Amino acid sequence: MKIFIGSDIEGVASLASFEEISSESSATYDRAAIQMSKEVSAACRGALKAGAREVVVKDAHSSGMNIIQDYLPKEVMLIRGSTKTPFSMIGGIDKSFDAIMFIGYHDSAGSKYNPMAHTISGRTVREIKINGQNVGELHIFMYAAAYLGVPTVFVSGDNEICKKAQLLNKNILTVGTKEGSGSSVKSIHPVLAEELIEKNVIDALNGDFKERLIELPEKFSVEISYNKHYDATKASNYPGTVYLDEHTIRFETKDYYEVLRFLYFVI
Repeated sequence: MKIFIGSDIEGVASLASFEEISSESSATYDRAAIQMSKEVSAACRGALKAGAREVVVKDAHSSGMNIIQDYLPKEVMLIRGSTKTPFSMIGGIDKSFDAIMFIGYHDSAGSKYNPMAHTISGRTVREIKINGQNVGELHIFMYAAAYLGVPTVFVSGDNEICKKAQLLNKNILTVGTKEGSGSSVKSIHPVLAEELIEKNVIDALNGDFKERLIELPEKFSVEISYNKHYDATKASNYPGTVYLDEHTIRFETKDYYEVLRFLYFVI
């Protein structure tokens, strides 16, 4: 059993603000990176206990250099930095993996359920829609895994993103770490988050993976609304893109890899 883990930080237990997760400006960043590392480690331990022979983790927050590898089991491989491919936050995945799990994920741009909610770039993107539905990073990269035939079996993060994962497939197991209100979060204890993640990952990997593979739509209409009008102007030069208004562009395709390539170059 070969398992891929995509990891982010805004859905990690206790963390409440972008200031906490910025390596450049925050005195509390070390604590955030440690908790991210611990929750990813819990998922890795669960995977190994469930019988995984290979576990690969992709650090996907910001520069991709946040997880402290010393916290991970020695059997686990860690991808740090950017792979510079359209698979982006799950760069390094391929068809050889039996399943993917997402740790520390968060709700999409515009959500009120996590004060750090955003999609790919909070500074750039106001909203992304696929086929008329607001989507976040989890949705985008669950689709990317499904494009390769790799099912999502487990998700941890804020309560709302866990709900949205189960709307995509009710068989996906989840652990909700916190719920946002205004600029605050109500969080479970970090140690409890680690315990629940490890336990539920074991359960997730003992289930039927085929039941968790989501079915991709036959075609994709992607709309991006930018915070700055000039970002929409620039992105509208991507081949096949339609300029809708001062802030919004649209791109349509039947191939989801082309969606990933589009997002990679226009954000």
